[in-house]
Amino acid sequence: MSEPLLSVTVITFNEEQNIRDCLASVAWADEIVVVDACSNDQTPLICREFTDRVIQRPWPGHVAQKQYALEQARGAWILCLDADERLSLEAAAEVKTIIHNPNAANGYTFPRQSFYLGRWIRHGGWYPDRKLRLVRRGCGRWRW
Repeated sequence: MSEPLLSVTVITFNEEQNIRDCLASVAWADEIVVVDACSNDQTPLICREFTDRVIQRPWPGHVAQKQYALEQARGAWILCLDADERLSLEAAAEVKTIIHNPNAANGYTFPRQSFYLGRWIRHGGWYPDRKLRLVRRGCGRWRW
């Protein structure tokens, strides 16, 4: 079996309200890796609708869990999402263009828009809140 081109990683804990929409937005990816911190809701079951790569692992902390998920990915490119995030159609098209470009950089940031107190925040330094989310395998690491 050949190496996947794009892996998506997501860490979860009791995210049954969010995870289906998140994974549906990246269902086209070659591989989805979910590292679940032993949820006691339907999160793992929902994740298995999208991937067989659902790894149960006790919570060691945010950075350690994100790094562990990154290390489990087999793709040449890795897209890291949070369970409450969705990849828009425009962002998906951009990711597809990047991963097929032989001259692409090793990492890319995406603007993140926060939903706070029932509304999208588009000002006050909250948007665009750019975060590194797409990296070539071996070229990124989670740390504080």
